[in-house]
This record gives sequence, structure tokens and C-alpha cells, in this order.
Amino acid sequence: MKKLLLTVFALVALTVQAQTPFEKGMQKAFALWESGDMNAAEQLFERIANAEKDEWLPYYYVAQINSLKSWEEKDINVLKAQLDKAQNYIDQAKAISPKNPEIMVMQAHIYTNWVAYDGATYGMKYGGIVSGIYSEAYTIAPNNPRVVYNKAEWEMGSARYFGNDTAPYCKDIEKSIELFTNFKPESPFAPNWGKERAEQVLAECKQ
Repeated sequence: MKKLLLTVFALVALTVQAQTPFEKGMQKAFALWESGDMNAAEQLFERIANAEKDEWLPYYYVAQINSLKSWEEKDINVLKAQLDKAQNYIDQAKAISPKNPEIMVMQAHIYTNWVAYDGATYGMKYGGIVSGIYSEAYTIAPNNPRVVYNKAEWEMGSARYFGNDTAPYCKDIEKSIELFTNFKPESPFAPNWGKERAEQVLAECKQ
């Protein structure tokens, strides 16, 4: 037993040692994010992006963090700084990985944040663009749960705004949850979020 444990510890040590600087950095950034230190995580993702010019993921996560920060922001100057930064980083992610459905969803989120802040000003400007992004992403990746869920939630919001029935989109939310259940990310650091929110929306559908 002692020999077996020593072998296991040795294998773990080798695995840790075999990690690339990119993997170590991403792992640390996610740990910071999970601990609640979103700003430190963002700064680390920025440093990784500067060091790893061919990796789209750190750019994506800087964009996502700034998008998330902007949801509750009321100060237009702070909001603009956050969403401009998110746009800058998602543009760089797109340059590395064009027509990537995960990046397309995040781009749609950035535009949606503007609409959520001021629908009267930004709804006409970005509404059609967001719908187009989701349609294209769905054509590329109809079984990606984030594409299916976010497309459905956006369409539900649009239907609600115009006083139309949202029930037809609940089936798509339900489908996305099935896809989330069976989804396997391409890597340990690839996007794997959204299931909990989809379940919340489905619960609201059933009320």
C-alpha cells in the first residue's frame, strides 16, 4: 500500500510539473475567480493573453468578466469602459478563432448588455445584430448548449418586449438543458457555463 501511494504521489507530481505555463496560469485565474476575486482573475487572464498570443480563451474570459460586471452597472462611464474593454478583447479572440460559436455567444452578450442598459437607445442599434449572431451560431453549432440556451432566452426577451407568447421558446430551453447534461468541453478551460441559469429559466416557464 505504501509503495502504491508513493507511486500515485509521484504521478501527481509529474502531472503538475508537466503543466505548461499557460495551463498553470489558467488554472490559477479560475481559482481566483472561484474564490470571488474577479478583478485579480481578470488581471491574470490579461497577462496570459499578452503572453499567449495564439490562445483565444484568455481573451474570451477577460471579455466575459467585463460583460458580467456591466450587468448591474448604472454609471454610463463605468459601463462604457467595461463594455469597450470586453469588445476589444472579444475582437482579439475572434481574430484568433473566427466563426467560433462560443465567441459569438459572448459577442451577443456584450451587445445585449447595451440593450439591457438602455433599450430605447440601443435596442434598434443592436437588436437585429444579436438575433443575427445567434442564428449564425446556431447554424454552425446547433448542439452547443450555450448557443441553444442563449438564443432561446434572447428570443423570449424579444417576445416579452413585444407582448408575444414566450411559451414556444421554453421547449428550446428544455432542449438546451439536455445538451448541457451531455456536453463535454474541448479542454479543461473551455467554456462550460450556463446550465444553472437555463434551469432557472425553465422553472419560470413552468410557473
